[in-house]
Amino acid sequence: MSFTLIQQATPRLHRSELAVPGSNPTFMEKSAASKADVIFLDLEDAVAPDDKEQARKNIIQALNDLDWGNKTMMIRINGLDTHYMYRDVVDIVEACPRLDMILIPKVGVPADVYAIDVLTTQIEQAKKREKKIGFEVLIETALGMANVEAIATSSKRLEAMSFGVADYAASTRARSTVIGGVNPDYSVLTDKDEAGNRETHWQDPWLFAQNRMLVACRAYGLRPIDGPFGDFSDPDGYKSAARRCAALGFEGKWAIHPSQIDLANEVFTPSEAEVTKARRILEAMEEAAKAGRGAVSLDGRLIDIASIRMAEALIQKADAMGGK
Repeated sequence: MSFTLIQQATPRLHRSELAVPGSNPTFMEKSAASKADVIFLDLEDAVAPDDKEQARKNIIQALNDLDWGNKTMMIRINGLDTHYMYRDVVDIVEACPRLDMILIPKVGVPADVYAIDVLTTQIEQAKKREKKIGFEVLIETALGMANVEAIATSSKRLEAMSFGVADYAASTRARSTVIGGVNPDYSVLTDKDEAGNRETHWQDPWLFAQNRMLVACRAYGLRPIDGPFGDFSDPDGYKSAARRCAALGFEGKWAIHPSQIDLANEVFTPSEAEVTKARRILEAMEEAAKAGRGAVSLDGRLIDIASIRMAEALIQKADAMGGK
C-alpha cells in the first residue's frame, strides 16, 4: 500500500439513483414511496426554461413536506453557464434542511466544483446549517473526462461521480443509437474459420470512459455511479448495462423510470453466494492466523491479501444494505 492515505467519502447506500423532474409534483410524491436509495430532484435537463422557477418552488415544498424516509435526497442544479444555477443553490439550500447532496452537471474543470463549494459554504455558515451538503458531479463531456482525476480532488464535499453517457456521446460525437446502449458498428470481425465463416462481436463503446472515471473515483475515495439507460421498455438491456458496470466496480446506476429501480437494486446488491464465499475467505484467514500459518487456502486456491481486501469490502457493502 502507498504511504499516502486517501480519506473515503461519506458512506451512503447508492445502488439506485432515481431522476425525478422538479416540474412534476405528482412524480415527486410517488418517488418518496419508492425503493430508490438516492433520489435527485431535477432542475436541469428535465425542466423547460419557462418552468425553472416553479420547479424550484415545487422542490422546496416537496423536500420540506414529504416523508422521504432514509433516502439520500439530492437536487440537480442547472449548469454553471446558466443564470438559473445560483438561485437553485441559494433558494433550496437555504430553505431545505432535508437536502443531503447537490448534483453538479457538466463539470469540466475543478474550478466548476470550487464555485459551487464557495456558494454552498457561505449559505451553510449564514444559516448555521448543521448538516453539511455533499456533492456528486456529472462527468458528461470530453473536457470533464480529460480532467477527471483533477476533478476527483476538487472538493472535500465530493462523494460521487456519475457518468453521463448521453451528453458525453454528443461531446465526443459518438454515433449512439440508444442512451447508454451499444452500437452494432462498434464491433470486431473475427478471422475466417476453416469453412470461411466469420463472426461479429459487439463491443462496449463506453468501457474506456467508464473505466477511467471508475479509477479516478476509487483512487480518491469516491463512489462511481453509472448514468442513464434510455430505453426503459428494455429491462434486459438495462440489466446487461448495469451488470457490466457492477463487474467493473461501480456502486450503482441511474434509474430514469421507476421500473428501473428494482433492476438496479438487484444488480448492485451482492448475491447470497458472493456474500457466503466472502465470509468463508475471512473465516479461513482467521483460522490460518490462529494456527500460525502464513499461507491461506480455500477450495484448493491460494488466498492472498488482495482477495482478503475484496472479501472485506463486499461484506461491508452487504452489511450496509441489511435487508434492503
